[in-house]
Amino acid sequence: MSDLKDQRLSSTTSYSQLQQKLSWLKESGHVNLLTQLQHGLEKEGLRVDLDKELAQTSHPVALGSALTHEYITTDYSESLLEFITPVFEQSSDALQFLADLHRYTYQNLDEELIWPASMPCHLLDESIIPIARYGDSNVGKMKYIYRVGLENRYGKMMQTIAGIHYNFSMPTDFWPILQTYMGDSGSLQEFRSASYFSLIRNFRRYSWLLIYLFGASPALCSSFLKGKKHALESLSGDTLYLPYATSLRMSDLGYSNKAQAGLNICFNHLNTYASSLNRAIRTPYKPYESLGVKVDGQYKQLNANILQIENEYYSDIRPKRVTQSGEKPVHALIARGVEYIEVRNTDINPFLPLGIDQCQADFLDTFLLTCLLMEEREISTEECDQISENHQRVVSRGREPGLTLLKDDQEIALHQWGSELLLEMQQTAALLDEAYGSTNYVQSVQEQQKKLDNPELTPSAQVLKVMREQNLSHSEFVMQQAKLHKQTLLSDLIDQNMEVKLRDMQGDSLQEQREIEATDSQDFDSYLAEYMSN
Repeated sequence: MSDLKDQRLSSTTSYSQLQQKLSWLKESGHVNLLTQLQHGLEKEGLRVDLDKELAQTSHPVALGSALTHEYITTDYSESLLEFITPVFEQSSDALQFLADLHRYTYQNLDEELIWPASMPCHLLDESIIPIARYGDSNVGKMKYIYRVGLENRYGKMMQTIAGIHYNFSMPTDFWPILQTYMGDSGSLQEFRSASYFSLIRNFRRYSWLLIYLFGASPALCSSFLKGKKHALESLSGDTLYLPYATSLRMSDLGYSNKAQAGLNICFNHLNTYASSLNRAIRTPYKPYESLGVKVDGQYKQLNANILQIENEYYSDIRPKRVTQSGEKPVHALIARGVEYIEVRNTDINPFLPLGIDQCQADFLDTFLLTCLLMEEREISTEECDQISENHQRVVSRGREPGLTLLKDDQEIALHQWGSELLLEMQQTAALLDEAYGSTNYVQSVQEQQKKLDNPELTPSAQVLKVMREQNLSHSEFVMQQAKLHKQTLLSDLIDQNMEVKLRDMQGDSLQEQREIEATDSQDFDSYLAEYMSN
């Protein structure tokens, strides 16, 4: 990091505001609040058999009910596990909880493995991908039909892509203190929401850096694109890739679609964000109308609108608020404001047993806190286009020598801009280390500078290196890692109290699902109509 210190700092407003707020936190005696950051993790992972094929078995009963279990559920597919941790002040506790969820699950998977990569295993065709089932209750049926709608709109293949969501928020006591410092005399709820939206805007400006540093999906199994046109190159008989790609998961091969492209949500304000989502879930879309909603007595989607529900909107970051029973996410945001943010652009690193490690979590904290404290500047339509262009360049060409990005309508070398950002983040990291009495945060920034200086150190480059050196296909490489991770995870015992808790939750969650099914009093058509009309 010494080379960073020698770089000439630009006296931008953004940097000045960051420095001012960091100095205020330090001098005002509030730096201890930085030890109370809130963290939660969500991680997806396909279940696969020993032949590297997608598991065709149902969600294991030994893991409990996918509908009601608090920590272990499914995402799109019956074969796509999703682990959810509680909220912790220390990210290390969230990682430990996630590790125990893996250990407990492996104790109940027989011969199956958890696929440790974002791009899926070999898939014969879409028909073998089982949509997740949640029982016979109205809420369970709605979750299933929503996924049927995703199949009919986008296809099943896209829904097998997995990732990690990093949930982050500031402690409650931080907000009135920051509001006073900023001289804001309005509603604390509105101030907090506006501050989180400022974080989101800066995240979107600079999230290309996270994709460069942590993108880990430069290749995929050719079965994923069987019968489709693409611009990927062949690495081996059944492996496609791009030589400088960082995250094909985040490219237009992954979560993207034409219907949502026109939403143009740039996250300037909560009210405009909420109104855009409301409009999308109420506006019919002709191609979806042509599919039909209920055809021959069977639902093909929840409705024919641009979005069936808010969660269908694909974004690399979301403002979030815990919902009450039956409450829509957008209504919760409008009523009570933003509670936390959800970072959604994190690939599963196939070299790590959990797909993420402590160093990455420390850097994410540093990155997000920096985004919060930087200049509060809106995103124009022109800048929104530049953000999209930078994103596309980095996901497909991020390690390309001499690659430039767009900054203020000018081309700038990725390495130069990234180093400038890391130099700013080093100041945030230093204050976090002061709060914790550690050196972990500064070290996490230093590790990222090494990747900027040498692209071969990035996860995406390392994935391609191992596949080439060991002459492995994508599926062979990931399967090799899956077996290693299972051994590593099971070499440590699960916390005994945690094991008892998860065993109890298994039975409790199944009983809760039965109770929900027994107490339903509406037919499904009426239930859905009432939900959609709210």
